[in-house]
Formats: sequence, structure tokens, C-alpha cells
Amino acid sequence: MTLTCCWTSSPSGQFWQFGEWVEVVVDDRLPVKDGKLLFVHSVEGTEFWSALLEKAYAKLNGCYEALSGGSTSEGFEDFTGGVTEMFDLPKAPPDLYSIIHRAIERGSLLGCSIDVTSTRDKEAVTFKKLVKGHAYSVTAVDEVVYRGNMTKLVRIRNPWGEVEWTGAWSDNSREWDSVDRSVRGRLQNQSDDGEFWMSFSDFLREFSRLEICNITADALQNSQLKKWSSSLYQGEWRRGSTAGGCRNFPATFWLNPQFKIALQHPDAPGQSECSFLVALMQKDRRKKRREGKDMETIGFALYEVPDEFAGRSGVHLKRDFFLTHGSSARSELFINLREVSSRLRLPAGEYIIVPSTFDPNKEADFVLRVFSEKPAASEELDDEVEAELPTEVEVDESQIDAAFKNLFRQLAGPDMEISLTELQTILNRIISKHKDLKTDGFTKESCRSMINLMDTDGSGKLGLTEFHVLWEKIKRYLTIFRQFDLDKSGTMSSYEMRMALESAGFKLTNHLFQLIILRYTEADMAVDFDNFVTCLVRLETMFKTFKTLDTDADGQITLNFYQWITLTMFA
Repeated sequence: MTLTCCWTSSPSGQFWQFGEWVEVVVDDRLPVKDGKLLFVHSVEGTEFWSALLEKAYAKLNGCYEALSGGSTSEGFEDFTGGVTEMFDLPKAPPDLYSIIHRAIERGSLLGCSIDVTSTRDKEAVTFKKLVKGHAYSVTAVDEVVYRGNMTKLVRIRNPWGEVEWTGAWSDNSREWDSVDRSVRGRLQNQSDDGEFWMSFSDFLREFSRLEICNITADALQNSQLKKWSSSLYQGEWRRGSTAGGCRNFPATFWLNPQFKIALQHPDAPGQSECSFLVALMQKDRRKKRREGKDMETIGFALYEVPDEFAGRSGVHLKRDFFLTHGSSARSELFINLREVSSRLRLPAGEYIIVPSTFDPNKEADFVLRVFSEKPAASEELDDEVEAELPTEVEVDESQIDAAFKNLFRQLAGPDMEISLTELQTILNRIISKHKDLKTDGFTKESCRSMINLMDTDGSGKLGLTEFHVLWEKIKRYLTIFRQFDLDKSGTMSSYEMRMALESAGFKLTNHLFQLIILRYTEADMAVDFDNFVTCLVRLETMFKTFKTLDTDADGQITLNFYQWITLTMFA
């Protein structure tokens, strides 16, 4: 295909992208074929704003091809920053007509579509001239007296500007003959402009889905105009650390990011329930199409905060909680759309929102938005970084039993100290005898970390008492490793690793745990025993070093360059 370009003025546009407004500047060249605009164009040949806006949108998403497919809600939100609610019309709520009416009054954007069941259905035209898999807009609702009864009508527009519904209440249908002339003059439009009326009952029967983008997140269930309080959080699912999958995977579900919302103000006096809306959106998936990636299947679940954790923020709820507590609410479904949203009502209290992909180990970035009718505090939950390490009992040589001393003499040689190379040889000989543990062997880097932790006299080697303390540590680490190797694979999976770290006394944030998984896992995301020991030794070293430097115990330290280079090079 040969493309040429026509010329216009230089434009720019702003789009809402995952919590912020982004300005996109494009040049004034537009793709054409045979002298006509190739993609979006207006009926007027001299009007170019829509084509320029499309070009800016394509640039934002990587290319024109990235704009292919998707849902109406994506366009709604990217152009307005609003939040979209989706209604499955075969299961429409009884007050949907009034919801649509109030939404239109408030300037909300409404779109509807008919589901396709196969690729052949895509943009197939039905007997009454409706197009399947096509994005229509809902532009008005009204009620008319028809044969003595009030009939609810919906006005719909086909963006093609042609191909209109030919059933009841269409432009030239007989139903208009039975309507008062003044009403008919106000509503009926007999031009083939793509806009048409149909009864609300036909609308529910013929269309599959309705999407309403609330520009100001108004409370559509209430006839009073209300502004919602909103919060927005950026998050990520990462393989091996925070991508736990849905509740069908109880071993890993708790690893997902967790957010708390405190509902403190019921909707009305005398009521106990609070209305709010949760919207979960995955980021940048259109850009990733060139990498062979598309939308993940996403959703969320909500859990009431147990009394012992009420009011606390430095808590990331663990596996046992989710095994013993059911959800209070959840998204209506897990689906591979960019955004999943649900309007919810729950009694006042604190709730945990757990957003997730359907399957574990699916990587994606996301935005979580929470809207509430009344002010509601919300925050991301995460463990506070801390280490509760067992107290080390100082021993002198007289307290070490003779058998251990004899072993040390054999291992250390004439100088009675264990060097880096000797330590590596010793540990690898010992670990090779434990056939239930998978390991590639301790590296020099691992052994150097151990010596740095235990070397109190700065010799670069381990004396008898130093080696004794290290030996007790490794025995303790081995016990923990076997305890949390739940599947007896000889390695640690990511969720086993997080539980093992906490048992060893370390509480870490999601981000720090993610770094550990990246640093200490093998290609299959498993942690073998030598990496497990190395990780614990490094953590203990860093916690102890910080505590030593934090002389006033205020949680902060100041380093000059010499201290920094010493710490990073030799810790």
C-alpha cells in the first residue's frame, strides 16, 4: 500500500493516561490513500481535527495498529479522565433506565455494543440493521405516550453516520404515527445520519453491553448530584514476588499488592452501608502488542480487616488470613479488558482490596482507583521493614565442646583460621551430603559475605569462635529452609521464600522482596539453599551495619563518601 500525506496546521493534544494528563505533539502530516484520509475522517473534506487527534492517540500508543480493537471505555477514559461502569444488559438492574437518564443529564459518555460469537460476526449486520461488535453511542432517553401507555425510548447513534435500526421506533416506523404531533416533531428524525430511536425494551433485548463513563464519578444511583471522593494508586504485578493470581491459588494469592479503604460515613442517616466504586486498570498493554503481549485477565476481591489489624498500615496480610476468611465483595468477573470496575455497598468499616491477574506469575503494571460517595481514607498496605533477629550468645573457646574444636583444627590448618577458600570448600563438602537440598554450591561471593558478617577482628578470616557462631547460623537457616520448603522440592518458591524470611526475623516491603527474588532466584524463579543462606547473611549484615551507624536510633544515617565506598565495597 502506498501512502502519501496531506498538510494541515501543527497540532497537539492531551490524553489521560493512568492517573495523569499527557501532552502529545504531532507533526501535520496525515496518512492518505488515493488523495483521501486513510483512517478517521469527517464528512467535510476540509475538517481535520479528528484525524489529527487520532494521530496523536496513535503516537501515544506506539502506532496506528495499536488502536485496533479494544473497548469503548478505553477511549472514554483516555479523553476525559473519567471512570467507566459496565452493565451486562441481559442482567440489567431494574433502575437502569433512570441511571441512563441521570448520566445523560450530567454529561456522562455512554456507549453500547452487541457481543460477537465468532470472527465472522465482527461487524456483521443483523436483520434489523444493527452491527455486531460495533461501538454505538447512547445520546438521549425520553418517554412518549403510545396507545395510552408511557413508552421508554433510547436514542442511539452509529458513528458511521449511516446503517440504522429498522425496527420499532426507527426513523420511518409506524409507531410515530400514534404519537402526539408536537412530540413527534421534537423527537423524530427521518434523515439517514446514523442516529435512531428504539424502545428501551428492544434496547435491552438487542444490545449486550452498556458502558457509562462518569466524567466526575457522579453517584448515578441517587437523583441528587454528588461528587465522589477519589484515591489513585500505582502498582505492579511481578513474577515470583507480587503476581499471586486470583483466589483460586491460595498458596500465592496473598502475595498480591494490598490496599485498605476505611468506610466511615454511611450513605444516609440511619443507614449502615457506604457506597463506593473500585476501578482496576492495567497499564500500557497496547504498547506491548509489538512484544506479543496483550491484555491480562484481571479482577479484584475485598476482605474485611480483622479486629487485630484495625487501624494499622504496616501490615501485609498473609496466607493464613485468606485461607480462613471469605471475601466481602469482588469484581463481577475476571476479564481481559483494560479496566474492571464495580459499584459496591458495604457496611462501614475497614476493607482490604486485593487486585490480581487471574493466573499467578503474570506481569503487568496497574492503576487502582477508589471512589466513595463520602470521604474515605485509603492507603497501600505493606510490611514495615524490620529485623527481629535472635540474640547471639557470645562464647569463648572454653565453652565450645571438644569435638567442634577438633573439627575446626582439621579444617583450619596450622594458622587456626578459616580463609575464604577454606570456608567455600568446607561448606560445599557439607552441603553435598544433604541430598534433599538442591544447590549449585556456595560461591566465593557467598562465602565472602559470611566472613564479612562474622569477622569481628578484621582479619578477613574466621577464628574458632567466629566460625562457631556462623556454624550455628547455618544450622538455623537449614532448619528454616526445610520447614518452609512445603513441597519438599529442595528449593524455595517465591511464596515459600517470603514466609521463610519472616520466620527468620525479616519483614520486607513488596519492593524489597521483589529485588530479592530478582537477585537470588534461578531461571525457574526458585531459590536454592546456597542462595537462601547468602540472602539471609546479606540481610543480616545490612541490618546490623545500619544499626551500628544509626547512633541516635532515629532510623536515619548520614554517610560521607569514604564511609559510603567502604560500606558498599566491603560490606
